[in-house]
Amino acid sequence: MKKPVDLNAAYQPKDFAFRDMEKVKEIISRYPQGKQRSATMPLLDLAQRQVGEDGAQAKPPYGGWIPRAAMDKIAEIVDVPPVKVYEVATFYSMYNLEPVGKYLVQMCTTTPCMLCGSGDVVKTCESHLGIHTGETTRDGMFTLMEVECLGACVNAPMVQINDDYFEDLTPESMKQILSDLKEGREVSVGPQNGRVASMSESGTTTLVEQADRLGIKKAG
Repeated sequence: MKKPVDLNAAYQPKDFAFRDMEKVKEIISRYPQGKQRSATMPLLDLAQRQVGEDGAQAKPPYGGWIPRAAMDKIAEIVDVPPVKVYEVATFYSMYNLEPVGKYLVQMCTTTPCMLCGSGDVVKTCESHLGIHTGETTRDGMFTLMEVECLGACVNAPMVQINDDYFEDLTPESMKQILSDLKEGREVSVGPQNGRVASMSESGTTTLVEQADRLGIKKAG
């Protein structure tokens, strides 16, 4: 869940500049002349990703988030008062407004995931990383966050780590994912039990002919 934002915290940098101004111009060009404020959301995303790129090279590492200086810069670019950008950034949970770990682990605990064992997945994340939900590991690698439904209910329980979904989780597979990420090993995104996408675990039940042509007959 989102926390209150401290726009004057010590971790806030004094300034911010976009590295790729051509990308900024391209984003603004998507909208009619005079409606450049519509670019606020994609520019917030661009800023968060730029900070994340910098953080991946830092020691200790950190993940993507949006400093106040970046919001002020966006307000200047789209010609609105800064508070208008703050309003957007604080409304949507996809924007991180304080430093997070290199890997932001968003754990879904809404009803379908809860019924399929998300509580055990949450406990595994906390015990394996030695932190509680809402905290970041001391090495800067992981932040745990509880979120509402992420729309992958058929593959519950699941978590989102940065941009990727990890589904059909068990405590054991969750622990392995965290260990692999920490050690820099490649991880397999999506279902962790052999399921193909959101197909029935017993195999194809619809669009059977199309699945056969693709060589997809059953999970595993």
